[in-house]
Amino acid sequence: MEPTDGELIAAVLGGDLNSFEPLVNRYQARVFATARRYARRESEVEDIVQEVFIKAFQRLKSFRSEAPFDHWLMRVATRTCFDFLRAHQRSRETTFTEMSPEESKWLEQFATHPPLAQDDAQAARQLVDRILSQMPPSARLIITLLEIEERSIKEISQMTGWSVALVKVRAFRARAQMRKVIQRMQREKYL
Repeated sequence: MEPTDGELIAAVLGGDLNSFEPLVNRYQARVFATARRYARRESEVEDIVQEVFIKAFQRLKSFRSEAPFDHWLMRVATRTCFDFLRAHQRSRETTFTEMSPEESKWLEQFATHPPLAQDDAQAARQLVDRILSQMPPSARLIITLLEIEERSIKEISQMTGWSVALVKVRAFRARAQMRKVIQRMQREKYL
């Protein structure tokens, strides 16, 4: 029978550092999936995941058993991803090239007949990635959590440490920024 998260955490805090490895093995797939939403290159994803588990290990004393360990770990992961976005905001490559024909077709199809646009998920993913890459880190984080991961406002507030009101304001602003990016991309298509 496998030890519970609580038992493993107690062992780590008691000095058995090897008890942290089963926690890593148990949750690394989920942390990798989260990191992939924020970074493009696999090397960046690996760096983020490593940073998440380092922070989790270093801050394990701050974990209170009021909520499940995976909730606490995902909060650490989300904040680490946000830190990554902010750090890479200054050095990111912003390309305002026109949309690919597939992306353009998908966007037009989605605007006119949304059910038909579901057929080309690859073009949709590429377009969403391109749009998100042109947004500020906080806007990208909010859109990813709210629209892609389908988290509630309350969950986002708990994960980020922001107030519910601030999450709502940032979500409103992020959607507005997203519309501007799409409009700019559409304008450039015809220039």
